[in-house]
Amino acid sequence: MRDKFDGILLLGYGGPEKTEDIRPFLELVAKGRPIPKERLDEVAHHYELIGGRSPINEYTYRQAKGLENRLADSGIRIPVFVGMRNWHPFIPDTIRDMAARGVKKAIGMIMAAHQCEASWERYEINVVEAMAETGAAIEFEYTAPLFDHPLFIEDSADRVAECLDEIPADERKDAMILFSAHSVPVPMAENSPYVEQLMTTARLIAERLGHDRWRLVYQSRSGRPQDPWLEPDVCDVIREIAKEGVRYVIVQPIGFLCDHVEVLFDIGIEAKEAADESGIKLLRARTVNDDTKFIAAMADAVQKIIG
Repeated sequence: MRDKFDGILLLGYGGPEKTEDIRPFLELVAKGRPIPKERLDEVAHHYELIGGRSPINEYTYRQAKGLENRLADSGIRIPVFVGMRNWHPFIPDTIRDMAARGVKKAIGMIMAAHQCEASWERYEINVVEAMAETGAAIEFEYTAPLFDHPLFIEDSADRVAECLDEIPADERKDAMILFSAHSVPVPMAENSPYVEQLMTTARLIAERLGHDRWRLVYQSRSGRPQDPWLEPDVCDVIREIAKEGVRYVIVQPIGFLCDHVEVLFDIGIEAKEAADESGIKLLRARTVNDDTKFIAAMADAVQKIIG
């Protein structure tokens, strides 16, 4: 019943909102992890190249407001909160606010469409830890991942279609679509449905477009070079297909539900440079961000729980 739930919590990664936030944010992300200072310097420069901030917080708030409004249009009036793992508003602060406002039973929505320990389970653990830290007693039920939701697929396909329309008509069928997601350690991937869900998303988008030239690739690898992570890397594949004579490539970062540094730098700058150097034209398909169809998919996932 609808009256069982009195709050929704969107759980996101978080990101720096101004230049002064970059270093403190990266130090939080790296806390307890053996990340060399040189790597942090490199990533800090990536943020500088995309304007000294990440749009992830802004988009997450827009997604939250869009969800709240969409539910209200359906007669479901329920507040939507935002909690971030790595930046303000931190998950414990939001949990504290929810408890102070009388929330007893909430729906959790993890802002990732594909499940692995890093993208999903850590957020659930963070919520449990936040309640222990704050003394809050909120019961959570989580929405299903949206990797195969028809509206997520439709919205994603629409974004690729925008790029296909930019390619000369006689070249479109030969264009390669690279569906991209964040690489993770191989052992983590093997203990999760991550790769299978990504392949499902990519296949469904390609089928909707009627386009059979596509591959699943990975990006934004970190960690020690000697550790196995998911491959192939998007830049390596761009260089490879350029040698095979491909003239146009569309990259869609399906592993991300809104723009942030992994989209704007890793694809928008780094992958584009690899394409330019290889003599191939790269078009970046937009992420779903706060598009109407994606917000409708979010609302549908919530309504499946509310009943």
